[in-house]
This record gives sequence, C-alpha cells and structure tokens, in this order.
Amino acid sequence: MRNLIAFFKRFQIFLVFVLLQVVALSAYVQYSEFARLQVFSSASRINGGLYDIRYAVTQHFNLEKTNRKLEWENAQLREKLKLSNYKIDRELIQIEDTNYHQQYLYMSATVINNTYDKRNNYMTIDIGKNHGIQKGWGVISSKGVVGIVHLVGESYSIVKTILSKNINVDVSMRDGGAFGLLKWDGINPKICQISGISNDISIKKFTKVITRGGSGIYPKGIPVGVITKRKSIEGKPLWDLQVRIAEDFRTIQHVYVIKNVMLDEMRELEGKIPPDKEEEEL
Repeated sequence: MRNLIAFFKRFQIFLVFVLLQVVALSAYVQYSEFARLQVFSSASRINGGLYDIRYAVTQHFNLEKTNRKLEWENAQLREKLKLSNYKIDRELIQIEDTNYHQQYLYMSATVINNTYDKRNNYMTIDIGKNHGIQKGWGVISSKGVVGIVHLVGESYSIVKTILSKNINVDVSMRDGGAFGLLKWDGINPKICQISGISNDISIKKFTKVITRGGSGIYPKGIPVGVITKRKSIEGKPLWDLQVRIAEDFRTIQHVYVIKNVMLDEMRELEGKIPPDKEEEEL
C-alpha cells in the first residue's frame, strides 16, 4: 500500500496532466462535430480490421470442414450426370430421369500420401472398408483419371495410379471414337502413351482423350488428357501416341472413388464367353 501511495506522490504531476488531457479531449469530442466524426471513423476502421482478422481466423480453422462439404456436394452432382446412369428405355429418345437408373456412385477422399517418380506409383487415401470401399474400383479426380483401388484397409486404401507398369486403361478419342489402351513408360509423370490404334485412322494433335468405359471401372467420358505427339511405329500399322495427362500427380490432394453397381453382372456375363479355339489348341 505504501508503495502505491509513493508511486502516486512521485508521478502526481504526470497523472494530473493525463487526467486533464482526458477531460479536455472528451470535451473537445463532445462539442466538436469534426472531432466526433474523426473518432467514430477511426473506431469503425479498428473494428473493421478486428472483424476481418476474426473472419480470416475462423475461415482458416473451418477450411477442412468446408472442403469436405464441397467434395461431398461434388460427388452428389457427379452421380446426377447422365454418364453415371444407364438408360432403361432404349427406344424412346427422351431425356427424363425416369428413363435412367444410377450406375456409378462416387465417394470423396483425401490423398494422405502418394508417389509419382517410381516405376509403379501408389497413393494412400483416407477411406476403406468402413466406408464400403472394395478392391478394383476406379479412382478419378476433378481433372481426370487417377487409378484403381489396389489394397483396402479398415480406414484407408491404397490406390495404384495410372503411373504404373501394369495398369492399362481403355480410352478413346473424343472426336472420331478410335480407342486403345493407356500405358505409362515410367519416364515423365505428365506423359502417358496410347497403344493399339491403327495408323490408317486420322488422329490429330491436341485431340482430347477420354475413358471409353469398356472395362466398367470408369464411366465413359472421364477426361484423360490430350494428344501431344504422334508417329507411326516402324514395321507395324499402328500409331505411337503420346498423351499429356489431365491430372498432375505432383500436387493431387482430393479424389473420388467410383463404384459401378453393375460391374459384377458385366464381369460374370463376360466370363461366360467361350475361349478362342486357337487359344485352346495352344
């Protein structure tokens, strides 16, 4: 207490000066319109700055929740696309929802880890058996084809990407319909190759490449990339085509896992096709 009294005695002149300044400023602001406007203007700027900071902080901490919501909404929108449905009535030329049943379902996932510089590349995503995921399902992103589910755990899954040796995606040219298999030579993570297209078919540079949908893993029409280079294979009547793929595996963060509800039926039926007699003789 004595220290407090000593403090006031020591700084009494300064404290009286401060008090008089506060009284003078209060009177000035109260009776001066200009001063009052200046104070209110300054207070508004300060409050606005504080609100901006609070909003920015709130948005930052809600960013993951917002992204999850957007991914879920995108998955729902993809399921409503006609390429995710199959038509029931083939004779009627109508575009009505009653003529379509859902064929492809989509589930959003976050990429936890991935590689792009190995001969066979994989990524880890944050959904697994607990979410209904199964091996062999297709994986895409908002840009294009990504890969196929390779291993499934309880809460995570491993996806084998198209940047791998033994993944062959059936693709086609958006213009013209010529189709072949997408492969990767293990060199450039942005460039893949297409094999199996006869060189008597006209293929133009910058032609867009899409999924053909023949395997049932992906719907028809998912972007793959664009043709950047073409040349004839020496000694074979085939094109050697290079494709700049749509997805950049160096920066990928979010994907969609695709379920084809009719895939088992399609594979069971195709499994009943009798083998070629020539193959039996071999």
